[in-house]
Formats: sequence, structure tokens, C-alpha cells
Amino acid sequence: MGNGYILFPLPIAHCPLPIPHYTLPFFVSLSIIIPCLDESDGIVATLEALQAIRRRGAEVILVDGGSSDDTTARAQPWVDQALSVPRGRAAQMNAGAAQASGEILLFLHADCILPDAADGLIIDGLLRLHRNWGRFDVRIAGRHPLLRVVEALMNARSRVTSIATGDQGIFVTRSLFEAAGRFPEIALMEDIELSRRLKRYGEPLCLPHRITASARRWEKHGVLRTILLMWGLRFAYWLGADPGKLALRYAAHKP
Repeated sequence: MGNGYILFPLPIAHCPLPIPHYTLPFFVSLSIIIPCLDESDGIVATLEALQAIRRRGAEVILVDGGSSDDTTARAQPWVDQALSVPRGRAAQMNAGAAQASGEILLFLHADCILPDAADGLIIDGLLRLHRNWGRFDVRIAGRHPLLRVVEALMNARSRVTSIATGDQGIFVTRSLFEAAGRFPEIALMEDIELSRRLKRYGEPLCLPHRITASARRWEKHGVLRTILLMWGLRFAYWLGADPGKLALRYAAHKP
């Protein structure tokens, strides 16, 4: 269904360093890349929400990391490509990017729902503000009052530090993604490390429109416990901890 192209009346500037400046023709192409693993329960809801964007021309690529359930079979009717690669979120996203036709790449977690007209918000914002990458604010689904505090802190921290997480739907021009070296294929914190690389080329576009992230982890393990875990993992990574060891702690907390 998607051909990867969205009509837009203005050129878009690509990565300012070190790639020479150039502009696109009078259209901009968008590819949405979704890494997944054993997401059969919720993948259709995520993909159904993308069909309006798909009808406007965006390409949707699912990259499965070896699911033991029927995730790929359920997703197949809703996507333009369904790839199967070895497990590892960074490797899966890089594989999807390699197959994508879009000049803008949007990386979406399988349990996240984009805001309405996300394609237009991304393209309009990048064009008007001359940015090359960015992310959305996040809303965590669920009614626990502490979740409102968590999402507010996540969004504020991201604005202050120019660091984005995968739950915020990182988007980036292909040229900048390649210049930054793609996602580092580490076991955890690939989104944090990519953000560090991207911000060397310029500040992100921080869209206030909210992507909705699943609350399943928070609800299963408790909001406070999950907050402490996530803060602890990020602090340990900042101190230089091995991402592989951090990934083992993270996996033990999976829903």
C-alpha cells in the first residue's frame, strides 16, 4: 500500500556535517520501522493505527527478531515489508533501515501508538525548523498517578539533554542516520547512544504531540520499582557499565 512518498511543497535540508548540503525534490519519503519479538497480542493494534499514514504514502516495515508466536503472520496484512533477522533491537532496526525506501526513518516500538497525523508533524517540523532528527513527547497508558509524573520527567529530561529514548519514536533523515553510524549494535541503550551521536550534528525537534507507550511493564512490576530500575540502568550506563550486563537486569524485568 505505502510507496514511501508523501507530497510536500518544500525542500528539506539534510545532515549539516560532514555531508554536503543538498535538498530533496518536492516530495519527502517516510519509512516507519518496527522491531518486534513475541508481540502477537498487541501488534495488530499498533499497525492498525498506522494505516491512515500508510494510505498517505508512508512505508511500514516490521522487523521480527525470531518470535516464537505468530507475530509476523498477524502483522503481514498491515505492513509493506516483514523481515526476519537475528534477535537484537539495534540490529533489527538497522536491518529495517537498510531495506527502507524513505528519506526520513521513524523507529517505532511495537507497543507504541503514534499521535494522529504523525507524518505531517514530522515533515512539517523538520522543514520549518531546519532540523534533521527528533522525537515525540510520550504518554504512558494507564491510570496510576505516578505515571503522569514519570512521563512529565521523561519529556522534560529529553528537552534538557537532547537525548531521546525508543518509546519517544526517534525519527531521523537517512543521511544523518548513516553519518552517525546507525544504531550501535549493543545489547541495551542503543537509543541513548544514537541520540548522543545525533546531537553532535544538531539539536532534535522535540514535538509536544504525544506518542502513547504501553504501561505493561509498569503495571506488572510496580511503578516505583520500575522507575528505580530504569534510572539505575541509565546511571550505570553513564558510568560505563557493560550494556550486555545491563541487558540481563532489564530482561529479568520484562512483562
